[in-house]
Amino acid sequence: QVQLVESGGGLVQAGGSLRLSCAGSGRTLGIYGMGWFRQAPGKERELVAAISWNGRITTYADSVKGRFTISRDNAKNTVYLEMNSLKPEDTAIYFCAAGNNAVGATTIREYDYWGQGTQVTVSS
Repeated sequence: QVQLVESGGGLVQAGGSLRLSCAGSGRTLGIYGMGWFRQAPGKERELVAAISWNGRITTYADSVKGRFTISRDNAKNTVYLEMNSLKPEDTAIYFCAAGNNAVGATTIREYDYWGQGTQVTVSS
C-alpha cells in the first residue's frame, strides 16, 4: 500500500505562486508514475500534470502549460507541483496520485493510490 499526503495549498492572489508537495510512505514512489489532479466545485476531477517514474517524461493540461511544473525527488519519496502565474480558475482541491503506469498516465482510472487533497484558492 502507498499512502500519499499533499501539502502546500493555501490562499494566494492572482499572479502569485504556490508549491505543492506530495509525500509518499509505505512504499517507494520511484516505481510509480505520478500525477496531479484537481477538482473545482461542481466540476469533474481533471489531470493537471503527470510524470514518469524517472522524471524524464512529463505531461501537462493545456490550461497550465508554461505556468506549472511537475517534478519528483525519488530519494525523498516526494513529488512536487510548482504553480506560477496563478489564476482564479486554478482554484480547486489538488490531489496527487500514484499509478502502475510508470510512464505517467493521463486518465483517472489508471491511478491506484490517491491523497486526500489540498485546497488551492486564487483570489482575483
